[in-house]
Amino acid sequence: MQAQQLPMTRGWVWLREGLQLWRRNPALITFATFGYLLSVIVISLVPLLGQLAASLLMPALSVGVLNACHAVASARKVGPDVLFSGFKSNLQALVVVGGLYLAATLVVLLLVTLIDDGGLATLMRGEDADPQAATDTSIGLTLLFGVVLSTPVMMAYWFAPALASWWKIPAPKAMFFSFYACLRNWRPFVAYALALALFGVALPGVVVGVLGLLSPTLGNLAALPIPLIILPIVFASFYTATCDVFGHPDRNAERPIDAARDGD
Repeated sequence: MQAQQLPMTRGWVWLREGLQLWRRNPALITFATFGYLLSVIVISLVPLLGQLAASLLMPALSVGVLNACHAVASARKVGPDVLFSGFKSNLQALVVVGGLYLAATLVVLLLVTLIDDGGLATLMRGEDADPQAATDTSIGLTLLFGVVLSTPVMMAYWFAPALASWWKIPAPKAMFFSFYACLRNWRPFVAYALALALFGVALPGVVVGVLGLLSPTLGNLAALPIPLIILPIVFASFYTATCDVFGHPDRNAERPIDAARDGD
């Protein structure tokens, strides 16, 4: 396993291939995507330990989505239990990945809190803020500081669940290799971010806005299915990016998917 260094144009291709993969089996990838999101939300609602448990289990659940995408790419038949197939492969490392990601996120939030004068915290709590304070440049600087600090954390987490599950890499190494792969491929990631902004935000916004000018009801109706389409495509693009950078998982790494098959 080696992280390939790819040209910038591959970032656009990740999203396009994610769309193509989703079109091959939209029902399965959509189910896996929203099953993952719903599972995280439901677990986090449990009093006291819910949010902690959701953070620790999030990598294993995300692997279930990747396994669903891999099943579609490999033309395999799987059942709904593919969503939980991530719990069958190197679960301990996946839980550690979730714990390290949570710890790093808390450190970032702490550092942001230390330089925040209270304006950003007020906005995040949804409280009414002074209009002058809301436009204060200090809030923008605080947000920028938070983005700068959280970017390395996201880089370390991006590929880590797949590396830990498919390639059986310990959690610290998986997060290191993920950070290194993102750093080595910063150009395609810039293109990928631009593609997401264009096709996932700007284009749907224009379509909904134009329809809303014709009829507010029509605009609202058009906005409803957009997340049902965009989010599964984005999750499918996570799979295509992983395979593009690290290659397809080998036969041993495919066993979690084999275990979730419906008697294929």
